Amino acid sequence: MTMGSGLVLSVVVPVYNEQALVRASLERLRALPIPLQVICVDDASTDGSRAVLEALKGEGVIDVLVCHPQNRGKGSAVRSGIEHATGEVVVIHDADLEYDPVDLPHLLAPIADGRADAVFGSRFTGSPRRVLYFWHRVGNGLLTLLSNMMTDLNLTDMETCYKMVRTDLLRSLPLRTKRFGIEPELTARLAQARARIYEVPISYYGRTYDEGKKIGWRDGIAAFWHIVRANVFAPPVPRYHPAGEVPAPGRPAVAPPRPASPSAHAVMA
Repeated sequence: MTMGSGLVLSVVVPVYNEQALVRASLERLRALPIPLQVICVDDASTDGSRAVLEALKGEGVIDVLVCHPQNRGKGSAVRSGIEHATGEVVVIHDADLEYDPVDLPHLLAPIADGRADAVFGSRFTGSPRRVLYFWHRVGNGLLTLLSNMMTDLNLTDMETCYKMVRTDLLRSLPLRTKRFGIEPELTARLAQARARIYEVPISYYGRTYDEGKKIGWRDGIAAFWHIVRANVFAPPVPRYHPAGEVPAPGRPAVAPPRPASPSAHAVMA
């Protein structure tokens, strides 16, 4: 990515009970050499996270702080954050240290170059990752497979947190999931909008349950229903046209992408 692209990246950070890690996570985010708008959404934390977030807001680390009076789930927190985004591009960033913000400029490159409308960070395409639970990997593979079958995409990591999307496109999608179902729902909506999707390898430093991991087997089972609902029982999504593009009669509504860089993997709807 060229640093002079002029794009501002709005980073939506859902926070729930991450008092011990959220400061380090956000300070790493702020160290990036790209223009950022940091939006944190405290989803009614009970461990003191809100006090940490308020201090970070006062220090200028956080640009926008949204506080939910009751816990509503990750999907609701993401949707609240999107409402406050002012950058041209939005990405979701977890408040813990499982994902490394240093990967974000690489995700932004295909969008900044005009090749992509959305970019997914893949944890399974060669970058460093912590070795953890076998059955989580099996479940992730099954969910990605089912999602791919219904969207006709060839993603390797549908459940990744790092999903980066043009803001106008993201706001046009009818998102309604409250919890972790936001991942398959967002994927389905992007496919329905015929967005140009790329994958870029990212590193991953997953946590164990003893270290605070929150997603569980119930969320995995629920994800199967969310995939079906988002792809079969969803309201219609209009085809996305990048800003300034007027398709000519009889021509594709979205221009074909330029050749990808070696680090980017195209996933076309």
